[in-house]
Amino acid sequence: MGVRTRIAALAALALAGSVLVAGQAEAGGNHSSLKPVASGLNGPRGVSTWANKVIYSVTDGSVYVTDGRRTLKLGTVPGTGGFPPAIDTNKWGTTYALTGAGGEPGQPPVPGGATLYRMRYGKAPVKVADIGKYQSHDPDPYNQADSPTESNPFGVAALSDGTVLVSDAANNDLLRVWPNGHVKTVARLKPRTVKVPAGLGNEAPPAGTPFVAEAVATSVTVGSDGYWYVGELRGFPATPGTSQIWRIKPGSVGAVCDPVKPTKGNCKRYADGYTSIVDLAGGPHGTLAVVELAKASWLAFESGGSTIGGLFLQYPGKHHTAGYKRELVKNQLNLPGGAAFNRWGQLYVAGPVFGPGAVYRVRY
Repeated sequence: MGVRTRIAALAALALAGSVLVAGQAEAGGNHSSLKPVASGLNGPRGVSTWANKVIYSVTDGSVYVTDGRRTLKLGTVPGTGGFPPAIDTNKWGTTYALTGAGGEPGQPPVPGGATLYRMRYGKAPVKVADIGKYQSHDPDPYNQADSPTESNPFGVAALSDGTVLVSDAANNDLLRVWPNGHVKTVARLKPRTVKVPAGLGNEAPPAGTPFVAEAVATSVTVGSDGYWYVGELRGFPATPGTSQIWRIKPGSVGAVCDPVKPTKGNCKRYADGYTSIVDLAGGPHGTLAVVELAKASWLAFESGGSTIGGLFLQYPGKHHTAGYKRELVKNQLNLPGGAAFNRWGQLYVAGPVFGPGAVYRVRY
């Protein structure tokens, strides 16, 4: 799995018209339901909250704020390359937008891509840090494909001290960015040996073959315990059930998230058994919302399979590991992209990331 994961390929596929994904309607079932709070959106993805407001991003890089009665445009960031930016909002109401590399795999990032921005209402966004530039001097020592210095920033979490966490889906690491643009590597996610799933065709290794697959660090959030949590997509062959969530001690530098030694060091495995995670959100009482792009895996979707994604509540267990999980709005989300809790524990989700969609409040 290289710099752009395969999300860039998915975006290109969707933009070329090869994939048609319908938006979700208000629906119920499974003791949970969806209620639109912003609809008629083109590729909604990023979601954050502040006070009684919901902030969200769309494909052209625009970021909006709504209180349910009126909606304001916060601004637009460059360099999206056809894929909406990730966003997060800190406790003071400052929203950050993170662009991915954009463009084609193996090519330089599009102008403005791989960059963290601070949004300003009525003014141009402020460039905080060029993540791609930092990663060009911070090679992934566990790289399995393409260049070890490639970058595809994908997940963002704004901390209460004014710094910002960025998960990089190509460099397979977690970064911390200061307001002056200074960057440090918090943790690196090592690849995992998985078994090749069936149905990948003659060009793939036979089903059951052990394969070293990259982590693809797509998501980051802060739990109610103050720890930092990172979720994985899982690189080729995208074996279902092999995406992990890591729990990282706040303030760490140079930690290693190792699936062979998952209980050692400042990065420990928190949960396992997920598929194609694209976002995490920290909720009340130790819960995490976990967003799966496609429950069958991103590769299954890319190959023309199901677009049904997943939204789960992951409850805490004992000894700082995950307990049971509960799926919300089962089989009602197509290619969801992001989720967020507000201060009252209300949960929001956006999708699909390609084509017409909406931001919903999840009643559960």
